[in-house]
Amino acid sequence: MEGFPFVMEQVVIFRDIDMMGHVNNAVYASYFETARIEYLHSLTDDPPNQVPFILAEITITYKSPAYLRERLVIGLRVSEIGNSSMVFEGQIIEKETGRLVATSRAVLVHFDYQKQRPVPVPAELRARISRFEGREF
Repeated sequence: MEGFPFVMEQVVIFRDIDMMGHVNNAVYASYFETARIEYLHSLTDDPPNQVPFILAEITITYKSPAYLRERLVIGLRVSEIGNSSMVFEGQIIEKETGRLVATSRAVLVHFDYQKQRPVPVPAELRARISRFEGREF
């Protein structure tokens, strides 16, 4: 998946399907969320449930429906890192045909849950993302 350094597969299962027979629109947010958690987990030693980010914003653009048993490929990249936030861009394609299914843009905020406020993205995480993405942030 060109331009997306992080890639994972997702099989569409029955619970993802709505009354119209295709993946429900809300499920795509979960697909992208799972990919973001796996992306961050792949760069840190933290357990996936201890990644200290909150989702501040997400936009999903639906391009074509996905159906039961299709194999989806989710690609992610970090396009921007601010003081306490980062922007993830993503896309989902159907593996067999390469059909574009959805795109996304999500803003995550590095967050101190005890103090209930944003905190700066750690320098070490910024450096790891820069190495993984192959560019400086």
